[in-house]
Amino acid sequence: MTIHPQDFTRVVHAGVRPEPTTGAIMTPIFQTSTYVQEAPNQHKGWDYSRAGNPTRDALEEAFATIEGAKYGLAFSSGLAAEQAIIQLLNPGDRVLVCDDVYGGTGRLFRTLFAKYNIDFQFIDMTDINNVKNAMTPNTRMLWVETPTNPLLNIVDIRSICEIAHKRGLLVCVDNTFASPYLQNPLDLGADLVLHSATKYLGGHSDVVHGAVVTKNPELAQQLYFIQNATGAVPGPMDCFLVLRGIKTLHVRVQRACENAREIAAFLKSHPRVSRVLYPGFQEHPGHEIAKKQMRDFGGMVSFDLIGGSEEEARQVLSKTRLFACAESLGGVESLIGHPASMTHASLPKAEREKSGLTDSLMRLSVGIEDVSDLIEDLRQALAN
Repeated sequence: MTIHPQDFTRVVHAGVRPEPTTGAIMTPIFQTSTYVQEAPNQHKGWDYSRAGNPTRDALEEAFATIEGAKYGLAFSSGLAAEQAIIQLLNPGDRVLVCDDVYGGTGRLFRTLFAKYNIDFQFIDMTDINNVKNAMTPNTRMLWVETPTNPLLNIVDIRSICEIAHKRGLLVCVDNTFASPYLQNPLDLGADLVLHSATKYLGGHSDVVHGAVVTKNPELAQQLYFIQNATGAVPGPMDCFLVLRGIKTLHVRVQRACENAREIAAFLKSHPRVSRVLYPGFQEHPGHEIAKKQMRDFGGMVSFDLIGGSEEEARQVLSKTRLFACAESLGGVESLIGHPASMTHASLPKAEREKSGLTDSLMRLSVGIEDVSDLIEDLRQALAN
C-alpha cells in the first residue's frame, strides 16, 4: 500500500469546519450537558450530551473520514468501545479471537462477558487454517489485532474477511497499533474497526478515549443505540483533545516509523538481545503480508534478552532515561514496558509462555525524539 498526498490533507481537516458564529478555526468545546428546546422535542439537533454533543459529532466525523468509513462513534475508552461491539452479540454466540491480544481485551472477554455465555476462543490467526478449523455453527464474529500486542504478529486481514464473509460472520479489527494512517481494515473487508484513541489518534498521552467505525448502516444504528443506552461516552474536552491530536497523526506516525526502523536494527545487532520482534524485518513471518496491508511497519518494537530473566529485564527498564517505563503507547514520547507484569499481567503465565510472551520481553513505543538519542539511551541501559 502506498501513501497518497491527499491522506496528509485528510487527517488535518477531518471533521473540522470554522465555527459559524465566530469563525473560530478550532472546533469549540461545547461544555454542556443539556440544550434549550423551543418546545418539547423541537431543538437544533441536540437534546442531551449523552446522546450527542457538537464537539463529539466533529470527532466522530473525523474518525469515519480517516478510516474511509461512513459512521464513527466515540467512547470513553478503548475498552468501552470493545464492550459496545460485544454487546451486538447474544448469549451462546462464539467469537474467535487472535491469541496475542491486548491483555485488557482478554480480561474483558474471559472474566466479564464469558459469564454471559458468550464463548471466546483464542487462536493463532497467523495460520488461516486455524481459523477455518475453529469455526462452528454458533460462531458470529472474528476479533483481529494486527500488528498484535505485544508480539507484533501479522494477521492477513483480507484472507480472514473472505473466510468470515462466506459464512456471514462479522470481522472486527483492532487497528490501534497501526493507526488509520498505516492501515485501513475496512478497505480490506472488515466490518468494524476499533481504536484505543488514547494511543496514536490522541498522540500526546493526555486523554483516554475509544473509537469504532463502520461502513454498515445497520451496525452503526445498533452501536449508536448501545452508545446512548449504556452511556460510556467521552466528555467534550476529551473529544477536543483527540480531534486536535488527529491533525498531526501523519507526521507523528511517519517519524515514529523512521525511528523504530533504526532502533530495531540496533537491537538486532546488540550482543545482549536474543530476538527482536519487528514486522519490518524481511525474516519476520508476517513481513510480506504487512507490506501488502500496511503503508509502513509502525512504531512498536519488542525484544528479548539472551538467557534473560524478569529480573534482568527490570534492570534494563530501570536504567533507561528517555524511554519512560510506563503503560500505553503511541504518544510523542518514547515508552518502554514489561508486558508480563504490566499490560498482560492479567493473562495466566502458562498462556503467556504458550504464545511466546516471555518474562524478559520488553515492548517499546518509539516516539518522535532524535533517534540517535534514543539509541544511545538503549545502549547505556543494556550495558553490563
